[in-house]
Amino acid sequence: MLIPRSALAEAAAALRAAPRSLRLASVAVDLEPLDLVRAGAGAFAAAGYFSSPEGVSLGGLGTAWTAVVTGVDRFAALDAAIEEGLPEGAEALIGFSFAAGGPASPEWEGFPGAAAWLPQITVVRRQGATRLVLAVSPGGNPAAVLTAAATLRFPGEAEAPSAVASRAVPPLADWQAKGGAAAAAAGAGGPAKVVLARSLRVALDRPADPFDLVALLQERSPAAYAYGWQAGPAALVGASPELLVSRSGERFACRPLAGSAPRGAGPEDDRRLGEALLASRKERAEHAFVVEAITAALRPLASSLEVPAGPVLDRLPGVQHLATPLGGITASRLLALAGALHPTPAVGGVPRDAALAAIDAVEGFDRGWYAGGVGWADAAGDGEVALALRGALLRYDEAILYAGAGIVAGSEPGAEAAETDLKLAGMLGLFGG
Repeated sequence: MLIPRSALAEAAAALRAAPRSLRLASVAVDLEPLDLVRAGAGAFAAAGYFSSPEGVSLGGLGTAWTAVVTGVDRFAALDAAIEEGLPEGAEALIGFSFAAGGPASPEWEGFPGAAAWLPQITVVRRQGATRLVLAVSPGGNPAAVLTAAATLRFPGEAEAPSAVASRAVPPLADWQAKGGAAAAAAGAGGPAKVVLARSLRVALDRPADPFDLVALLQERSPAAYAYGWQAGPAALVGASPELLVSRSGERFACRPLAGSAPRGAGPEDDRRLGEALLASRKERAEHAFVVEAITAALRPLASSLEVPAGPVLDRLPGVQHLATPLGGITASRLLALAGALHPTPAVGGVPRDAALAAIDAVEGFDRGWYAGGVGWADAAGDGEVALALRGALLRYDEAILYAGAGIVAGSEPGAEAAETDLKLAGMLGLFGG
């Protein structure tokens, strides 16, 4: 039995005493949030997980409350729904697409422009304490939620299917040609930076268990933001290196990444590559676009803003990035900050509107939630959002992987393609690719 009987009995008593609207029970448990999701995702249409290296980890099953919005005001509308509808003491999983209008292609069915979701069964680890949270929607049956929780059993060892074939969309030669054209345009008065993404459609020998993949990714990249969002037959999973924004009380933090290099074969080679990345005029210019845009977006919302003198290295499995940790004081809520920032030049470009128009014109596929955001939020306006990067959309026996590279004046298409290969390798490696 995954959840102890004593915890379920305590939760049952709390539910009986709760008001008859949206009922909530929270009890202490010793349980991994990801174990909960791995144990039950197959029995629920909705399942999700998010974990940050130094923040909150939560995994949830079923739906007690949800809010779905789309359009240019989606962040404000979603925040208003969370503030009004989410009970105190509960954390909702949140996610949103790259484009304000939401995904358009059938493969992203079930993923709206933005969503917040309070599961029926959640395990939350926060500030060193772990809680089981049961939520029952108005008119719902607490016994059904308790019964579902009682049936969960510990999951087995995480496994991944094997790749049997793959197909690049667009084809690599076409993507390189588009990258070359974007670099030429950047040097001739066009957008100074455009992030062009490519996708890899991987046929698998069997359907993947989404949260087995999350467990494997988290094991390989413990410093990443691991995430999984299951919507019916589809799931988005990944381990993102990049925090878009977090908020705790009046404190907020961002850690934008831009500029990449491979990891070395040994410590000395790794150091050499990192120093070359820090010294690269092209990579530092690409990174500066991101930091300047983010600080400009945050200044109107922050009473103080802390900006270091230069970037540092974030070393991850297979790839290292230039990173600039930002922080400060704000009265704005999490989603107001996210709405001001998204899409940053790390996933869109500079200037924003021209870069997005270029992406729409040449990229050739629907990004969906790729390069959007995933995380959690509460009614007080606190939470965390990571960029939905280094991931894959899973549908049946196919995985669609995504990666992008920032194209600026002087970008060399072959080198940018190699950068996307580095970013694809973490997910592709799970499938033996």
